[in-house]
Amino acid sequence: MADAAVNRTPTGNARVLIAADKFKGSLTAVQVAERVTAGLRRAAPHAEVEALPVADGGDGTVDAAVAAGFERREVSVAGPLGGEVTAAYALRGDTAVVEMAEASGLQRLPAGVFAPLTASTYGSGELLRAALDAGARTIVFGVGGSATTDAGAGMLSALGARFLDAEGEPVAPGGGALSDLVTADLSGLDARLADIDLVLASDVDNPLTGPKGAPAVYGPQKGASPDDVATLDASLAHFATVLEKAVGPRAAEYAQAPGAGAAGGIGYGALVLGARFRAGIEVMLDVLGFAPALERATLVITGEGSLDEQTLHGKAPAGVAAAARAAGKDVVAVCGRLALPPEALGKAGIRRAYALTEVEPDVARCIAEAGPILEELAERVGTDFLT
Repeated sequence: MADAAVNRTPTGNARVLIAADKFKGSLTAVQVAERVTAGLRRAAPHAEVEALPVADGGDGTVDAAVAAGFERREVSVAGPLGGEVTAAYALRGDTAVVEMAEASGLQRLPAGVFAPLTASTYGSGELLRAALDAGARTIVFGVGGSATTDAGAGMLSALGARFLDAEGEPVAPGGGALSDLVTADLSGLDARLADIDLVLASDVDNPLTGPKGAPAVYGPQKGASPDDVATLDASLAHFATVLEKAVGPRAAEYAQAPGAGAAGGIGYGALVLGARFRAGIEVMLDVLGFAPALERATLVITGEGSLDEQTLHGKAPAGVAAAARAAGKDVVAVCGRLALPPEALGKAGIRRAYALTEVEPDVARCIAEAGPILEELAERVGTDFLT
C-alpha cells in the first residue's frame, strides 16, 4: 500500500464514484465495481456509491458503454480467421461505440492458436457497417486487443474497398498477403462514412511501421516470429505505398500519424477513412458521462489489474485520476498487482493504491479468487477514507 495522508470524508456526506477498468483475466469492469461497492458498504453502509465502469478503447469498451446506459446490439460477423462470430456494439441515440476486439480480438482465436500473417479485420468493418445501418452519426471506434496485423485492410474491404493482386484478384486476408497488393480501389467505400464523425479511440500512439510500428512492437504478442515481424513490416509499408495512388500523399502521412499502429495497424485504416485520433480513455470518459458523475463525487476509486509503468501512458486509471485531480477530487486505486512507487502514483494524481497481493500474497489465488479479495480490499478503503 502506498502511504499518503488520509483526509476522511464523514460517512454521511460521502459520495463515492467507482470508475475502474477490468482486472484482465479475473473480473470485468462491471464486476470490479460490484465488488468494490460491496466492500465499501461493509465499512461505511451509509455512503452513497455510484458505479461508472470505464475502458480505454480496448476489450471491455462495449461493456462499459452498456453499463452507462447504451443499448447492446449483437450481429454476426467474420472472426479473425474468417469463421462467423457473434459480436456486439453499443448504441445510444445516434452515437455508437464499436470495439474492434469484439470481432477481431485475440479472444476470438482458439486457445493457443495465433495467426499473425493471416488474421483479418474484416469483421471489424462489418461491425462499423452495422452501426451505420443502425443510424449512427458518431462512431467511437475503440481499438486494442487485436489478433490482427493487417493495417485495417480487411476492415476497409468490408466497407467496400478492393485490394487486388497482379492478376486482378483480391489479395488473401491478413497482413502477410499485402506484399502481393498491386491495386487499391477505394471508390466503392460506403458513402455514409463521409458524413459521420469517426473517432479512433486508442491508448497507444505508435506509427504504422518501423521500430516503433505495429509489427515490431505488438506482433510478437500475436505469435509473430522475428521473420514474421520483418514480413509484416515490409507488407504494411508496401500497403501504404500502394494506397498513395488511391488517396495521394496523405497515405504516407497517415502511416506516421499517432495511432496508425494501434491494434495491428487498424488505426491506419481508420485514419484513411477520415477518423480523428483521440486518447481512448478521454473519449470514453466523455461518452460515458464521467464529468457530471465526477462533480457529484467526494472520493473517486479507479483501478485495473496491474498498476505499472504502462498505466501512466494512456491507460484508464491514469485518465480517471488526471480528470479527478483537475476537479480537486481525491483518488485512490485498487489493483491486482502494484508496480509503481508512491512518487509515481502521486504524480499521476493517485493518493493511495491498494493491491490484492496485500491481502493474498499468492498471485495464483489472487487471480482465481479476485472477487472476494477485492471486497476485502475495498472494505479497507472504506475504513481508511470513509469512517
